[in-house]
Amino acid sequence: MRYITPRKSAEGLGSAHSGTLHHWQMTVSAVALAILTPLFMVTIARAIGLPRELVLAYFARPLPALITAMFVIVGMVHFIKGTRIMIDDYFQGCTRKAAIIISVIFGWAVIATAVYALVRMGLGAIVVL
Repeated sequence: MRYITPRKSAEGLGSAHSGTLHHWQMTVSAVALAILTPLFMVTIARAIGLPRELVLAYFARPLPALITAMFVIVGMVHFIKGTRIMIDDYFQGCTRKAAIIISVIFGWAVIATAVYALVRMGLGAIVVL
């Protein structure tokens, strides 16, 4: 027979357990965004004013495409997690569930659209969809 103390059965449970992980995820993504935002701004600034063909050629290069993809992905994951906190604070019941679903779908749709656009620019005339 196994005896479990109340402390042992409660270990790893409670609000502090899940909140700590979420806090660290938000902190790490915020630091990543603090590094990626200036890089993304410089990347976009170099493309402003170029004709369409040169913009496509510019984003076909790996570094601008990678910086843009990382910025969008990390930024939108940060957005999804941040809106989850806001939604949990201000909504209840079915409205909360619907708002979370809409937030997650919107975030991943933006990620998918941006990555698709970067892939299209990267492949150029090779793939015509």
